[in-house]
Amino acid sequence: MRPTKSDACSPDSVELSTSPGLAPNHGTSRTLHRSPTQITRNSVLRTRNSKLRTRKSTAAILESSVADPSHTIHEHDVIVIGAGGAGLRAAIEASASGVSVGLVCKSLLGKAHTVMAEGGVAAAIGNVDDRDGWQVHFADTMRGGQYLNNWVMAEIHAKEAPARVLELEAWGAVFDRTKDGRVLQRNFGGHKYPRLAHVGDSTGLEMIRTLQDHGIHQGIEVYMEHTVTTLLKDGDRVVGAFGYDRERGRFRIYKAAAVVLATGGIGRAYKITSNSWEYTGDGHALAYNAGADLVDMEFIQFHPTGMVWPPSVRGILVTEGVRGEGGRLLNNKGERFMFDDIPDLYKNQVAKDDEEGWRYVLGDKEAHRPPELLTRDHVARCIVREVKEGRGSPHGGVFLDIAWIKEKMKNAPEHIKKKLPSMYEQFKELANVDITTEPMEVGPTTHYVMGGVRVDGLTQMSTVPGLFAAGEVAAGLHGANRLGGNSLSDLLVFGKLAGEHAARWAKEHGQGHIDAEQARDAEREALAPYERDGAENPYGVQSDLQEMMQEKVGIVRNENDMAAALDAIAALKRRADGVGVEGHREYNPGWHTALDLANLLTVSEAVARSALDRRESRGGHFREDCPDKSDEFAKHNTVVRKGPDGSMQLRREAIPPLRDDLKKVIEEQK
Repeated sequence: MRPTKSDACSPDSVELSTSPGLAPNHGTSRTLHRSPTQITRNSVLRTRNSKLRTRKSTAAILESSVADPSHTIHEHDVIVIGAGGAGLRAAIEASASGVSVGLVCKSLLGKAHTVMAEGGVAAAIGNVDDRDGWQVHFADTMRGGQYLNNWVMAEIHAKEAPARVLELEAWGAVFDRTKDGRVLQRNFGGHKYPRLAHVGDSTGLEMIRTLQDHGIHQGIEVYMEHTVTTLLKDGDRVVGAFGYDRERGRFRIYKAAAVVLATGGIGRAYKITSNSWEYTGDGHALAYNAGADLVDMEFIQFHPTGMVWPPSVRGILVTEGVRGEGGRLLNNKGERFMFDDIPDLYKNQVAKDDEEGWRYVLGDKEAHRPPELLTRDHVARCIVREVKEGRGSPHGGVFLDIAWIKEKMKNAPEHIKKKLPSMYEQFKELANVDITTEPMEVGPTTHYVMGGVRVDGLTQMSTVPGLFAAGEVAAGLHGANRLGGNSLSDLLVFGKLAGEHAARWAKEHGQGHIDAEQARDAEREALAPYERDGAENPYGVQSDLQEMMQEKVGIVRNENDMAAALDAIAALKRRADGVGVEGHREYNPGWHTALDLANLLTVSEAVARSALDRRESRGGHFREDCPDKSDEFAKHNTVVRKGPDGSMQLRREAIPPLRDDLKKVIEEQK
């Protein structure tokens, strides 16, 4: 790579529809770096690879009307926006298909949010329990998603995940090992058998290291610290993107026959989140503004265990791996409260007592999982209940105790440090807590959005021709709730598919025409904050949005709060239109924040509007005024799209019937 229960619960009468289930290489030069750590911003450490294509000049490669001297132009067959696991895997696959690839990332290469993933990669390899297989993984994923999943994606994911994990191992990933040298797999919530291949509690970091090390040999052009603000279209199809480099504030046009979105999630729309600063809903908003469908946006995953104290670290993730290694959730009375509420769907899969739960952790195939390893949506709501009813920890969470295993293991402290090294250091440094001797305080944190760009399950192309999406920005695989570990395998499986099919599209359709006026409009919009008087501070608007979303569209929802949220979003949009910034465009964080606001407001509206329409409780969407599941709402997904007048339009779309053979698979796994 190189850098460069109420009436509100009654469904309205809404019409249901049924979902519809390159030119020659353009000559971008390829250069290699000595190692990922040596890559600097669009810089100088470049080594020519004579076997790779030579790139046209970034000047005057487009129509003369577009070659604005203030715009630097980059031309590739495929542009990938986002350099986390999905983006890297897509770029690698597209490049391997023989096309020119540009990779645009908002931060430095290697700093994507994927590095924060801790628990592992879910894949039914069966190294720890040979009863596991794709059928069990598929059934677990569908059950966890409460059957709103795109079952085509769930099937592909379950079948392909083992190959993608073993491929990553072949590329150099150093997974933890069984005694006989195979990839070790750990227990995780919602998974029937130990399924997560892992590298201690730093799996995401190892994934990114491996993908980058492999990717440097593909000659992918990397544009670090670049932000895309607009997708450019030629008629119905996407033909590129407009953005700017964050270092100098100079505008860029990325011309491409196909664009892959791999921008991650929307967590920064909330006050308490495990997400990095990059997660401002960029890809969701880019796709929406380009005319693509967003689906299932009401389903937000609040991870049950984030840090709660001190305030400066509130929301930082505490890996599910702690519970997978035997950690117990306790209230302020010392009660293991998760045994008090077992969903009917899982009653035959949960341990009857502490002893059986511990035997499961040790690998006893006859034992059932401890209740702490139920799905994340359920565990998070149980924690909220304990806090609300006065049984919480001193700082508004509950206790997560892994130190108790000293009762079962003589070498417990060493075992904990070996299995959970990052967690040990994290709590020691940030909270002055030694997790080998005392419990942690934890509480829910905004972690993941199940909803996103609606894609074809086989190709990952959105409803806009030439626009693909993979990873968290794409919807479908996870349904109403994601199982832990399925995200990292999602990145690998569907990142590969997106890259493959984007390259194929590029070869078949070639470059489109860039409209100069679209580029000029995008520039004017980006510069607008400099032309205002600055009465509104971008940080103030962002903070107020985050507070409001946390309060009114959080873990527990109701009609009044969500209606108020939509009113608040409308008011915040008006304030955002008045946001002004001062200074120059070089590394101006106020300007960056001002431009992020539109994306945050778009995704927040999509979440609130979709949640208000779904008059039931399911997965990551819980309504206290409609606490039960609805048979009617089980039949459809919620879809939003930008209307001709610019307003957000919502419809319900029928879920295609499950194939008979897959119905049988699910029945056999109950």
